[in-house]
Amino acid sequence: IRYGVAMEHLREGDYAPAVEEFRELLKRNPEYVAAYYHCGQALEKLGDLEGARSVYESGIALCTRTGDLHTRSELQTALDLLG
Repeated sequence: IRYGVAMEHLREGDYAPAVEEFRELLKRNPEYVAAYYHCGQALEKLGDLEGARSVYESGIALCTRTGDLHTRSELQTALDLLG
């Protein structure tokens, strides 16, 4: 449910509440890989590039461990675009 609530906040452009929901989701279920990308994107919108970088790196590490190459690639691209 938290993922859906967070995504609705994103659709509305309410990035801070979206980040709160994603962080709570990841605290409770750190293997929910889709949340890393969207949380990072919301942090970028808020101007928190270091926070976004940290979230992307955590997601990349998880995807590497679990073998989720598709999501890892998306997270790596987002990280690379941060510079």
